[in-house]
Amino acid sequence: MPAILDSVTLAAAGGGMGGLMIQLLPFILIFVVFYFLLIRPQQQRVKKHREMVESLRRGDEVVTSGGLIGKITRVADNELTVELAQGVRVKVVRHTISEVRARTEPSRSRRAGNDDDDSDEEARS
Repeated sequence: MPAILDSVTLAAAGGGMGGLMIQLLPFILIFVVFYFLLIRPQQQRVKKHREMVESLRRGDEVVTSGGLIGKITRVADNELTVELAQGVRVKVVRHTISEVRARTEPSRSRRAGNDDDDSDEEARS
């Protein structure tokens, strides 16, 4: 009688590899769905935000994550000075900018690579 039980156990163990794959298949499918619906779009949003923050320059009108709307007056490595109203300036960390409302175009002298003409720079100040 124990020999019959051993043969039944071996037969079940031999077909167990296919059963294991069938049991793991739903978990693999769930991971694939989560990747394409949640993980990948989040990575794309982070990349887009990083590019937006790196391209900030003086004169851009921005919205901070706290909801403050202002114009960038000074750009440093990790900080920006944002003018909220005339004479009211605050320093914010670069990554707290959530949206750029209006971009400024680079001045003609900077696009041409000519730094001798400061007339555009003086007109903005």
